[in-house]
Amino acid sequence: MPERPSLTIRRRFEAPPERIFAAWTDPAQIARWWGPRDSCITSHAEADLRTGGRWRVVFTCDDDEEHDVRGEYREVVPNEKLVFTWAWRTMPERESVVTVALRPDGAATVLTLTHEQFADEGARDRHSNGWNGTLDRLAALFA
Repeated sequence: MPERPSLTIRRRFEAPPERIFAAWTDPAQIARWWGPRDSCITSHAEADLRTGGRWRVVFTCDDDEEHDVRGEYREVVPNEKLVFTWAWRTMPERESVVTVALRPDGAATVLTLTHEQFADEGARDRHSNGWNGTLDRLAALFA
C-alpha cells in the first residue's frame, strides 16, 4: 500500500507547555485562535478530553463559508501530547490523524504538529497553509 502524504510543522511558543496544552484543549481558548486568518471566527468548540472523547470546531472566515471539523482523541498526555483524528463534516471519508507534541524549552515550548494520512498531496498542501496560519494566530496569544 503506498504511503499517504503527511506534513510536519515545528514552532516555538513563548509560554510553558501547560499553557499551550490548555489552548488546544479548552473550548473557550480554542475559540480565541482557531482558523488560518485573523478574520476567522469560531462559533463552536468542544473537547471531551479523554481517549475516545470527541472534539469539534466550527468556524467561519472572510469567505463566509462555515468550516466544521471534528474527530476523536486517540491519545491524551496532559501538557505533552495530543493525538486525534481529523475529518471535515463535508468529507468524513477523508479522515486523517493529527499529533501535537509539546516539549519544554526553557520558559517556552517547542510544538511539533504532524498531520498524517492525507488523501492526496493537494489536501496536504491546503492543510499546510491552514495550519501555518492557525499556528501564527496561536503564537499571537503568547506574544
